[in-house]
Amino acid sequence: MLCAIYKSKKKAGAYLYVPQRDNFEEVPESLMQAFGRPYFVMLFNLAGHKQLIRISNREVMERLREQGFYLQLPQQEDGLFNSLTAIR
Repeated sequence: MLCAIYKSKKKAGAYLYVPQRDNFEEVPESLMQAFGRPYFVMLFNLAGHKQLIRISNREVMERLREQGFYLQLPQQEDGLFNSLTAIR
């Protein structure tokens, strides 16, 4: 399963994973406003041999299937961004 990864220029260290490039339909509008304009980083094969660092590829796949996106935040962050990940 391929996913597209985007970084936020508004929130350092925040990355948004979506199942298709440039498809943000499932991402809540409030999250998109807080995240800002998404900047494409790369396509990533979640079923491949390379592993993500902070979360398992399998968990990202599950979240993409369940909610249509995955938001990765810097570890020290909390507040608004963390509350938005629970939406849906």
